[in-house]
Amino acid sequence: MTMRWHFWLNSLILSFQHNPPRFVELLMLFLAIAMLTVATILPDRPYLILGLSLVIGSSVSILVREAIVPSPQTRITQVTALILLFISLYGFADLINTL
Repeated sequence: MTMRWHFWLNSLILSFQHNPPRFVELLMLFLAIAMLTVATILPDRPYLILGLSLVIGSSVSILVREAIVPSPQTRITQVTALILLFISLYGFADLINTL
């Protein structure tokens, strides 16, 4: 069991060293998923606002990174980031409209 955790820890460290911006974006998206999951269970607005903010920040970071250093799957990454950005901006607009 310890070897499995050691393997995961080493994989995480290597991915962070190989491409730090992508690791931070992935971490932001995982936190956004967690916050939006909590927001569906507990109908508190701070969780929803934090989750949507993390999605917007990660999407903008992905778009900027792809504009500076394109990857082999640039088009798919950009389309996915734009979809996430539009959905989260729509979520903010809906949230402001319900206030």
